[in-house]
Amino acid sequence: MADPNAKKLFWFLFAGSRGGINRISIIELLIEQPYNINQLSDIIKIDYKAIQHHIHVLEKNNLITKEGEKYGILYFISNYLEANMEAFREVINKIQKSKKK
Repeated sequence: MADPNAKKLFWFLFAGSRGGINRISIIELLIEQPYNINQLSDIIKIDYKAIQHHIHVLEKNNLITKEGEKYGILYFISNYLEANMEAFREVINKIQKSKKK
């Protein structure tokens, strides 16, 4: 079931704090398929430690989950994010439109 507070969380994580654009990129990639931190770092072209930080923030806010151990850990979008995908898309579209102006 969709969370009525999801939009507030998305605005905070993606527009209201530094690194929001990188977190959007991570989520967009994980929607397509699971990745590990190293793969995300290579694709997005930002530092491994920065990806680690963003992953931690997304995990803490229940937007992604992980499977595996140590270097084999893969990240997936969470059931919470899946249930609130419409709100996520709406917020992301507004952020991207405002960046183009």
